[in-house]
Amino acid sequence: MYRNLVEAGCDEAGRGCLAGPVTAAAVILPRNYKNPVLNDSKKLTSKQRNYLKDEIINSALAWHVAFVDNREIDSLNILKATFKAMHLAIGGLQPVPRHLLIDGNSFQPFGNIKHTTIVGGDSLFLPIAAASVLAKTFRDEFMEKIHEEYPCYGWNTNKGYGTLFHRKAILKHGTSPYHRKSFSLFNTQLSIGF
Repeated sequence: MYRNLVEAGCDEAGRGCLAGPVTAAAVILPRNYKNPVLNDSKKLTSKQRNYLKDEIINSALAWHVAFVDNREIDSLNILKATFKAMHLAIGGLQPVPRHLLIDGNSFQPFGNIKHTTIVGGDSLFLPIAAASVLAKTFRDEFMEKIHEEYPCYGWNTNKGYGTLFHRKAILKHGTSPYHRKSFSLFNTQLSIGF
């Protein structure tokens, strides 16, 4: 977008989940990088995302992934926690980018670095798509790991999102230390007598 600047893409994963961290990634790709498979992580299969994760890590000029956990989400609110995760991801890049491509329509400026917000940017710009893939794959791996501690919630499949299975498990087993207490965890339309 800004041809002569070192440009980074940034995206997040897990913003709407009931449990686990919000995760952000920032990626600087080589100027002429191309990959026909790379796209918004939500449009890719798990196998494609895992292939691309290794490809991005090996090809990127710089990348960084950051987590903000559920306790901090409850303390800050999800929007501020998302911005914090993005700032941590961007702050971990070396070289420092001169311009940021941010997926979505809002962002809290980071230092003096210029930024552009783009709705649907993860389908339009490869650096954002790369960040989308890293944020999603790293977060999914974390959720699969904590699933081993609390298998009753099905985090190995729902990744902390508010599926019917997950909400019923919260009603049956209560919350875990990884749940976001500031979120609406209990769907009042669910029957307790399932």
